[in-house]
Amino acid sequence: MDVWPACLQRLESEFSQEDVLAWLKPLQAAARDGHLVLYAPNTFVRDEVQSRFLARIRELALHLGDRTDVFLDVGAPRRAESASSARASAPSATAPLDAAPFRGNVDAHYTFDNFIEGRSNQLARAAAWHAAQRPGERTHNPLLLYGGTGLGKTHLMFAAGNEMCRLNPAARVLYLRSNDFYSAFFRALQEKSADQFKRQFQKIDALLIDDIQFFAGKDRTQEEFFHTFNALFDGKQQIIMTCDRYPREVDGLEPRLKSRLGWGLAVAIDPPDFETRAQIVLSKARERGVIIPDEVAQLIAKKMRSNVRELEGAINKLTAQAGLLGRQVNMEFAQETLRDLWRAQQHAISIANIQKAVADYYGLQLKDMLDKTRTRSIARPRQMAMALAKELTEKSLPEIGGAFGGRDHTTVLHACRQIRQLMEGDSKLHEDWEKLVRKLSE
Repeated sequence: MDVWPACLQRLESEFSQEDVLAWLKPLQAAARDGHLVLYAPNTFVRDEVQSRFLARIRELALHLGDRTDVFLDVGAPRRAESASSARASAPSATAPLDAAPFRGNVDAHYTFDNFIEGRSNQLARAAAWHAAQRPGERTHNPLLLYGGTGLGKTHLMFAAGNEMCRLNPAARVLYLRSNDFYSAFFRALQEKSADQFKRQFQKIDALLIDDIQFFAGKDRTQEEFFHTFNALFDGKQQIIMTCDRYPREVDGLEPRLKSRLGWGLAVAIDPPDFETRAQIVLSKARERGVIIPDEVAQLIAKKMRSNVRELEGAINKLTAQAGLLGRQVNMEFAQETLRDLWRAQQHAISIANIQKAVADYYGLQLKDMLDKTRTRSIARPRQMAMALAKELTEKSLPEIGGAFGGRDHTTVLHACRQIRQLMEGDSKLHEDWEKLVRKLSE
């Protein structure tokens, strides 16, 4: 079909890239009795396109191709359908899911091969790999990946889905964002098609659902997901979920749902360490066809500590500027091009922010971070804040000491060493450190 590419080009300029990739790019076009028929991979995509985009698509199709109308269907174009002629019945919006190979919105770009592994995500990668090799096995079903934004949770989820499909081409792996589940369920209630909504999950082998923290406060949706979860679990269908924090910390999630989410394996993904960040920078640059010196990758990794998306943003800006100006990527060019990004990064994680986060976490007052009290209940959190300031900011030891009530650099150095040593044998302190790093890196 020549009409649909022209429509899609216009839609790309009118809607966000996320909407285009999630809802419009998966559509396949065909002609039927002079009409344009767009095939969605499943009913979730069809319903979203129908509610948000169909009216505009019809306007564009009429303007660009003089098509009488546009219809939505589920599946794939039949062989008898072509741009020139087809004899078929009127388009149906309820074609069965098994009318064509199942496509469940799993982005094929994200694989285990292009996932950069480091200490911060090693366990999560291993868990996702194991779930993909033996889906439905009790030890990792459900699998919950949790951590801050841009740390690779969705990448690993997609990688697991793609690996399942590679091992079993007939596997039906469905990816949904939590808001997609909510929207589809709410529409099913309005249209009195709840039974049809439930049946969608009976024929899948795995459900990948992103950002379950957005279920918080949506009682009817949580109840429906609870029953969906139980049915999938009982059927030994693999469930992989992501959340921005450990679910028990999410206010507004029902206790019984929190309990279900703890049945399998929950794995945290932490912000990447320096070596992993440097490898990510080099890998993302290669994907864009740009070779950058190791020293530039290390500089970016040192300056930008929070998450992969910010590293990607830096690489995008660096490579785009180099291409536009015809410049070679070297240390001088990187420092010049990324200066504003680094300033914003330093402003986002300041000593003051760290002090407040630590005080809030341990239930202390901000002044406790500054005074001379040496009781352990206050001194240990203060040491934690100093160590975090050394790890997450560019401040020198004297500058950090000055911000903590005028302490000298040796006090800060002692605090950093003490926290590092204690974390090796104290799992609770190590957990506190990881939670604070995730909170400050969001």
